[in-house]
Amino acid sequence: MKKIIVSLSVWLAIANVAVAQDLTFSQFYEAPLLRNPALAGIFKGDIRLKGNFRSQWGSISVPFKTSAFSAEYKMPLNNAAGDWITLGLQATNDVAGDIKLKKTGILPLLSFNKSLSQENDSYLSIAFIGGPVNTSFNQTELKTYDGLNDPHLAQSAGYTYWDAGAGISYSSNYGDDIRYYFGAAMYHINNPKLNFFADNTQFSVLGRKLVLNGGISVQTSDNNKLQGFVDYFKQDGNEQFLGGMLYGIELNKRYEDEKTLAVNFGTFFRWNDAIIPTINFDIYDWNIGLSYDATISKLKTYTNSMGGMELSATYRTSLNRRTQAGNSVRCPGF
Repeated sequence: MKKIIVSLSVWLAIANVAVAQDLTFSQFYEAPLLRNPALAGIFKGDIRLKGNFRSQWGSISVPFKTSAFSAEYKMPLNNAAGDWITLGLQATNDVAGDIKLKKTGILPLLSFNKSLSQENDSYLSIAFIGGPVNTSFNQTELKTYDGLNDPHLAQSAGYTYWDAGAGISYSSNYGDDIRYYFGAAMYHINNPKLNFFADNTQFSVLGRKLVLNGGISVQTSDNNKLQGFVDYFKQDGNEQFLGGMLYGIELNKRYEDEKTLAVNFGTFFRWNDAIIPTINFDIYDWNIGLSYDATISKLKTYTNSMGGMELSATYRTSLNRRTQAGNSVRCPGF
């Protein structure tokens, strides 16, 4: 009989594909296009670039590493009415375990932001996102044992499928001090099929994922604000809830564009999984965030409550090509 060597991280990685669960970030509010494509364009300015990086479970296995990059560009569609369209792109890369199970996606996005009021920042947004996703793994690191059915793994150890999603959101404000949004999205609406087998007869279906999200920003004083974010999703009978709050202290304001120098700190919670202390910094055009997962699930026995570090970075800017009518449209911002 062959020597049996099966690492925990390999089977965690394979199980992740088997149940068709998506990647997620603890700073989920800093990855808006992965929450709901209709959250594209819900920011002050014309261009927004975002980057996210996460490393987890390094204390018990080869770290699972997840990274993402998104870009959004807003264009006026009807200055008189205050309507906008947003063009976007979401790129993701997820690498899991010893066998380096990899999922890489390039997903273009189109969003239409309809102004519902000329008196405040009320917008109804609908959006579509979709594109190719490639999955692969390193076969040389895959070790099995006698008695396991021959899976006939494809020699290329890679497969590309097409994915699609859509969303809707409503964003508005109450007076000058309260801004909020809520929305819903459906990802994998085409039920993509994943295949690692050479005979093309065995597939895993990526189940549709329903996501509900919301956010609120309350200016509690001239120099302080409170922000709250919440997400709920359901996929293939699995559910997840994430939520939390940040308290911000403004240190300085650039009055020509209302961008600030500020520090924000708070705590988030992933239901039955982790408590996530978080701090981020507004540095005028930039926002830099840092968080750490403290595991509270049964996995804490093996991780000593250590989860993963996460970093986010956002850059926002405005262009000088707006007309007077375009400048009068106050896009909701968080």
